[in-house]
Order: sequence, then structure tokens, then C-alpha cells
Amino acid sequence: MTGDPFVAHRSLLFTVAYEMLGSAADAEDVLQETWLRWADVDRSQVRDPRAYLVRAVTRQALNRIRTLSRRREDYVGEWLPEPLLTHPDVADDVELAETVSLAMLTVLETLGPVERAVFVLRDVFDLPYDEVAEAVGKTAAAVRQIARRARNHVAARQPRVSVSRSEHQAVVARFVSALNTGRIQDLLEVMAPDVVLIADGGGLTAAALTPLRGAERVATMLAGTDRTGAETTAVWLNGSLAIRIASGSGRAAVSLVIRDGRITRIYAISNPQKLTRLDTPTDLSR
Repeated sequence: MTGDPFVAHRSLLFTVAYEMLGSAADAEDVLQETWLRWADVDRSQVRDPRAYLVRAVTRQALNRIRTLSRRREDYVGEWLPEPLLTHPDVADDVELAETVSLAMLTVLETLGPVERAVFVLRDVFDLPYDEVAEAVGKTAAAVRQIARRARNHVAARQPRVSVSRSEHQAVVARFVSALNTGRIQDLLEVMAPDVVLIADGGGLTAAALTPLRGAERVATMLAGTDRTGAETTAVWLNGSLAIRIASGSGRAAVSLVIRDGRITRIYAISNPQKLTRLDTPTDLSR
């Protein structure tokens, strides 16, 4: 029913779970588990349904992180977050777009589970410290220390991005053109000399098992990729203009980090299990 707080806050709850887990499939599982518990709750005892549901989702996500960490130890090659097709207006909320970007989600993977939860709830969703403390089972004083530590950790690893939407769009267009020509020189001109490419094929598609560094290596690899019959389209992924590639051999999602008019980092995901959300936009909100 439309009056149910769970329904009203669903996109927010999904966003919390997704930022905690980096996986839409696992976020949906967390929401399902939360819904089942919410269905049994005496609503008359819930003073603030939104806060209650955010806490419940956070706890379920923390439980799932422990399972995921074991699964990712056996993952073949680099693990990247699951990309989402998003509405263009997500980019209008600059802070939300930054925090759901593949670059940021990759950085969040380097945090411990509780640190990640605290960072997401406090710095992304601006929850009061006492609510964050209740969600993660810590004191408010401990949460303040964890938040400071997590904030410093993220700041030290977060890619520096300060480009306008128009500049980002222009670089994406140049990169798509360079991919289509397949000429190494065209690729070199759009990439920074120290560009890094991180690919995630999950052992199911051909992909570099470790990051490729340097424009020459990355350009040579991209130019040598067989893209016969491939359709390359600019799309909005995770709140930023990115690239979707479709060919007879499969699909890929490519997200870019840009600085000073050149690409500094490329995230390329071709694991088919992670590409199920590229056709219908996912609602994200804070």
C-alpha cells in the first residue's frame, strides 16, 4: 500500500544498502529481509519509521558484508561494484552522484564494515551521530572517532574530480570516438599519461586480472580489442555520464574519472552477472 513507510522510503533504503554493499542484487536481498521484519513490527511503537528502517537496513547490510567478504576472497581478478543505469537528474545532486560513483564505491570497499556503515550514514546521508551509533551498535563517542578515521581514509584515496558536466561529456564523447576508430593515437590524446584501467570480468569474460597502468599500455590494449559489430552508447551510470558497449560477445559498462580534460582512471565491467541493471534506470535518493 502506498501509505506504507517502507514503500515511501524504498529508494532511500536501496541507496543505503547499495552504498554499503556495492551490489544491487545484494541490496535487493537486504531490502527483502528488511521488509519481512518490518511486516512483523508493531508500527504503533515506531516513533520515526524512516530512521527505524534505515537502522534495520544497515544491520542487515552489515550481516551480509561478512558473507560477501568471504565470497570476494575467491573472486577472479579485480572486483568492481555493480553499475546501475540512473536517471540524468541524479547528477543534479552533486554529493549523491559523487558518493554512488564507481570510483567512490571502489574506495569504500577498502573500509572495514563498521567504518563503511558509519561513513555512509553520517557523511552521505547526514544522520545524527546517535542514530548512526544505534544502527551499528556503538556509542556516539566511538562513532565520532570511527567517522573521523573513515573520512580521512576516503579523502586519501578518493580520486580528485573537479570537472564540469559539459567538460565530462566532451571527454566521454572523445573517448567513444577514439574507441570507434581504434587508433592508438586518438586514445592517447584523451588519456592522461598515468591513466589506470581496472577491469572486472569475474573470470567469466576476458579481462585484465590486474590494473593496467600507463597510457601506452592502456591504449594498446583498447586498440587491440575486437569490437566488430559493437554498439557504443553514452549513458548515465551511477550518476555520471559513462559508456555502455554491446556486441555479439556480450556487454560492458565503462566509467571514467576525468581531470584537466583527460581520463585518469577507467573502470570497465564485463562480468555479465553485474550487468543486469543497464536497461532500466534505478531510483536513487538521499
